[in-house]
Amino acid sequence: MADRLGRDDLILCSGTAPLAPFRDYVAAASAAGFQGISMWGRDYRRALSEGLTDADLRPFLDEHGLAVGELDGVGQWFPGAAGLAPPVEGEEADSFFGFSEQDLYAIADVVGARSVNAVEVYGMRCEPEQAAEAFAAVCDRAAEHGLLVHIEYLPWSGIPDAAAAWEVVRLADRPNGGVLVDSWHHFRGASTDAMLRDIPGARVTGIQLNDAPSEPEADPVEECLRRRLVPGEGAIDLAGLVRVLDEQGVAAPIGVEVMSEALNALSVKEAAQRVADATRAVLDQARGANV
Repeated sequence: MADRLGRDDLILCSGTAPLAPFRDYVAAASAAGFQGISMWGRDYRRALSEGLTDADLRPFLDEHGLAVGELDGVGQWFPGAAGLAPPVEGEEADSFFGFSEQDLYAIADVVGARSVNAVEVYGMRCEPEQAAEAFAAVCDRAAEHGLLVHIEYLPWSGIPDAAAAWEVVRLADRPNGGVLVDSWHHFRGASTDAMLRDIPGARVTGIQLNDAPSEPEADPVEECLRRRLVPGEGAIDLAGLVRVLDEQGVAAPIGVEVMSEALNALSVKEAAQRVADATRAVLDQARGANV
């Protein structure tokens, strides 16, 4: 089912959902009209702890009309990153960094995921050619599991903007390699619409929408992890961003990733419905009555 996710499909990202039982996360996404979810390793672990087995997971998702759009994510693929301590601590570190690349591939095989996310989170720097060689290797390993791999550029990282991400993907030259555009990172960094227009639409393989205030906080990582805004409630021109991606012919499904303490105060059902309604309003604004 994951290979049928396309341009008009919405994915509820795991980072958006308040921590809840996996069954409740899936039910909330389905009830709010999402066509897919993303999963962190923690979600797989939670599903098993609730009594679901590997054999249960795909039928359970199918029953709710959902596919797994993305596994998030591969964090130690960048040259020199192997073995480094996670840049966050506690449950957050284990949720994201407690699972190896091979762990994620095993989960992907179980749930039939569409893609896996690759990020450089340590603020490391290296030549694009070196990064491209490492990214190509990830793409080749992921291809054995039928997965796309997209680089999510982060403004504080060694791949800080859309141009840098595309250069690595271009040099790697793998058919399953692409770029993920997260509106928060795009807005908070130095990325521009012109950079997006330089990327062939087919190579933008992931999208994550969220919003932000006009003025950044002093600590971008803290803001990113705690205080993103629901689409349409901040200063990002999300409708304009969607129009640029549409003009480029991007056909990737749209993830909604709003890591927010305010959303965490809601039930997972309330949070899912709120971000779904808000994102559809943004898409209506961008695309008109054709959505």
